[in-house]
Amino acid sequence: MTNPFYDPYRVLAKVYGGGAHLKLALADTPIEELYRARTVKTVYGVLEHDAYLARCVQSVAAKSPKQSVRIVLKIALYWLVFLKKPRYMVTDTAVDLLKKMGKGGMAGFVNAALRAFSEERIVVPPGDEGLALTTPYPLFAVRLLREEYGARTEAIVRAQSAGVTVRFVRGEEGYLDRPHRDTPFPHTYIFPHFARDGGFERGDYTFQSVGSIAICGVVLPCERLLDACAAPGGKSVLLAEKCAQVTACELHPHRVELIGQYARRMGAQNVFPVQADSSVFCPAYERAFDGVLCDVPCSGFGTVAENPDLPLRKNAADLAGLNAVQRAILRNCARYVRRGGYLYYSTCSLFRAENDGVVEAFLAENADFAVCEVQSPLPHEPMRCGIQFLPDAAFGAGFYIAKMRRL
Repeated sequence: MTNPFYDPYRVLAKVYGGGAHLKLALADTPIEELYRARTVKTVYGVLEHDAYLARCVQSVAAKSPKQSVRIVLKIALYWLVFLKKPRYMVTDTAVDLLKKMGKGGMAGFVNAALRAFSEERIVVPPGDEGLALTTPYPLFAVRLLREEYGARTEAIVRAQSAGVTVRFVRGEEGYLDRPHRDTPFPHTYIFPHFARDGGFERGDYTFQSVGSIAICGVVLPCERLLDACAAPGGKSVLLAEKCAQVTACELHPHRVELIGQYARRMGAQNVFPVQADSSVFCPAYERAFDGVLCDVPCSGFGTVAENPDLPLRKNAADLAGLNAVQRAILRNCARYVRRGGYLYYSTCSLFRAENDGVVEAFLAENADFAVCEVQSPLPHEPMRCGIQFLPDAAFGAGFYIAKMRRL
């Protein structure tokens, strides 16, 4: 058996040091299978409590240690504070790992730091500062949410992922003897844990967030649909069940290939991946589609419950740049909608500036489009232009969608 901190360390080093996305880092790192669940729990836990653990490290270090040592300390402190493991075991494991990593010179410091640590010294401030310290959401995001959702903010930022959402095409009866929760969508269930098996490669089921499925539920059946920002392809494939032809656009070639792989695995022969910049006009697409879905790049804060590493790569200044991209894509793709057709705008954001704000600005410039009423069986809040799914009510998912018709 390897050191139990070793696999979590290797994954987190890629996230903290290399800027890798957590899910990709987990997929790309060979992990001791017998202890995979423990490793996954540890890396998610460390990232969910990153700000608090950083404060814990500060309480025992006069100056910030090097990143490798910080990661080991965060893992150890997570086990000590949140998993309630014995201090001697946590300390010995951390020291042993440092020695095996060739960093024995720091073993004495880490040993002393972990033995001296006291959670009683960590002061959690009141209000938004305290929420930013004890949840994955940074202070700028908490403050924005407070402006928009008031007293509901704490419930939103403390919402947890409900588990793994699995959408079945066939064979679901063979899995429903496991613990699961129903969703308001057909053949779609949430499991606390779900290990991929041969049914995945056969296309019997796929993993798709409940918010993504809800967005697809708003899109009307049609002959020709454009999915303007389609990777990795989940929405395109699901929409192919009710649309005769789905053109799935994506900017980067490797992500276009992801769409193709997804469609082939699921047997969706009417999905056609295309490499294209959806903010740049394509004359061949002008008024060529019955429906256009713009699921635009966004801050992603509606998915923090599933992606606790996301806030590490975000700051307040990012929103302005994202707004420019969002407006450009919506403005351009509107030109592809035929008269009487529908334009859909969606994000996985919680912020008005990325949601209603973008749609309102578009409508002010485009009198030939009108907002349509949107409904969903997934709990949601009506907004001025669309509907907002919030993590505390929608299985941990935060998404937005608006529907417009070309007059």
